[in-house]
Amino acid sequence: MEGTESRAPGGGSGSGAADLVARREAAQDETVRANRTWWDANADEYQAEHGEYLGDARFLWCPEGLYEDEVKLLGDVAGLDVLEIGCGAAQCARYLAGRGARVAALDLSARQLQHARRIDEQEGRAPLRLVQADATRLPFAAESFDILCSAFGAVPFVADSARLMREAARVLRPGGVWAFAVPHPVRWALPDLPGEEGLVVRHSYFDRRPYVEQDEQGRADYVEHHRTLGDRVRELTRAGLRLVDLVEPEYPRDLGEPWGGGWSALRGGLIPGTAVFITRKD
Repeated sequence: MEGTESRAPGGGSGSGAADLVARREAAQDETVRANRTWWDANADEYQAEHGEYLGDARFLWCPEGLYEDEVKLLGDVAGLDVLEIGCGAAQCARYLAGRGARVAALDLSARQLQHARRIDEQEGRAPLRLVQADATRLPFAAESFDILCSAFGAVPFVADSARLMREAARVLRPGGVWAFAVPHPVRWALPDLPGEEGLVVRHSYFDRRPYVEQDEQGRADYVEHHRTLGDRVRELTRAGLRLVDLVEPEYPRDLGEPWGGGWSALRGGLIPGTAVFITRKD
């Protein structure tokens, strides 16, 4: 669940100094360089802070506490070939392997994958098949997988998300499922604050310029990209994928604030924080 650290205007902490934060264009190569470096540098802190909540072999779709073993959005995975995209420490992939799937787990960050290997070794598990790669250039043959999944990983962190959807369709077998969770696009219109101040529109929902944290020379350190719901649907259908369901989980009032930032019962009771797209390749 790499991307739950989302820091964009509608997605998370926005911790960069104000004069080092911009809404500007950032191409795919710049985005890849920035996000690979950021996640390599911050993986240790991320896993230390969130690892217990994520678990070592649980499939958590989103901060609203939506677990795959309860909602079964992927169905029975036993005997199927599954790829987790943007896997972080591969908690979701490890869960699926425990349910009988043949799993590969892919991430842009080498350090995140090192944490995945650490967990396997600590628990005495058979090592997962780990792959370091850009999600818009999947290093797999066509029709290699029955299921692709991503829980807040990769999709918001690429500039060319349309290409990612085409790649997903390419490596899926006919009848296969591609399911991914992202911060709900409406979050981009609001400041990332959990209280009432986080319920006032501050940004344009229609402004697709990414959120960029950058150094004094203007070099990007972290990039997160925004797409509207309509953008996502168009990217999927043009890639040859059929939208089967769009899950917008409600925030449990007794959950507290497990992720900080804009995740709260107040906001979650009024607007969705997560969008889970369930698609199929016909």
